[in-house]
Amino acid sequence: MTDGGGGRPSLNGLCVGVIGLGLMGRPMARNLKAAGATVIVHNRSPGPMAELGAEGFETAASPAAVARDADSLILMVSDTPAVEAVITGSSGVLTAARPATLIVDMGTTAVTATRTLASRVARTGAAWIDAPVSGGQIGAEQATLTIMAGGVEADIDRARPLFEVLGRRFTHVGDVGAGQVAKAANQVIVGLTIGAVAEGLALARRAGVDPARVREALMGGFAGSRILELHGQRMVEGRFTPGGRVTTQRKDLAQALDLAETLGLDLPATALTMALYDRLIAAGDGNLDHAALVRALDDWPSHTDLPTPSS
Repeated sequence: MTDGGGGRPSLNGLCVGVIGLGLMGRPMARNLKAAGATVIVHNRSPGPMAELGAEGFETAASPAAVARDADSLILMVSDTPAVEAVITGSSGVLTAARPATLIVDMGTTAVTATRTLASRVARTGAAWIDAPVSGGQIGAEQATLTIMAGGVEADIDRARPLFEVLGRRFTHVGDVGAGQVAKAANQVIVGLTIGAVAEGLALARRAGVDPARVREALMGGFAGSRILELHGQRMVEGRFTPGGRVTTQRKDLAQALDLAETLGLDLPATALTMALYDRLIAAGDGNLDHAALVRALDDWPSHTDLPTPSS
């Protein structure tokens, strides 16, 4: 769905609810509104709702209040228990969702819980897609997210206009739950690659060589990656204002390990990386960007004040 000028996606006439207004949810809501949708927002804590209310967004007192009016709901909440509360709580989505409602979970939720929630939603006549994203806060702000989705083809087609607004790359991976499986794989690769970059730069620094120069030298070779580019730069600068928090990365690795255990699969490197994130959290750095993992390896300088946690 595009407008008549240059192919910019348009959501004119759609009413979209966004539940969860953290680092990712707020810019995603803004992009949906900029594309012409009427956007109704809800958040557990009132601050982000007040912020978007001042920008002209409609606000709702509960997930149920969003579900009563929105054609589609996007969930961008912190973890699996939060998704379950939003859907099945006393003022949850299921108390008000209509048969035509499309629910799109774009956070990172456990696979088993995803399939259970999708079944409960289906019994009401509403539809569920799991469509987690990669790209962090920058991707959310710039509408360049990578979206990996699981669901029925007809429901995916309904969601495509939303995905065109929010992201640059979209893949329909398979049935319900397949999107979350893909995101688990994504987070394993991201977490381990951040760890590899951290170890490489820590080695360079301890050897008395400028990590910035080492990063520059590596960017053109096989070690080059988006993570070396962005997270390596954060490490070099010691600036860890969160685009993706340590606690979130740790939660995602734990979910991947839980899934692997149910499948009888051992992921030893993932377990070791999660232990490093545990060490970082124990040191009080859990609310920093996940690139701060380098601080678990070395006495790495930081020029970032610890940010205030936000729901």
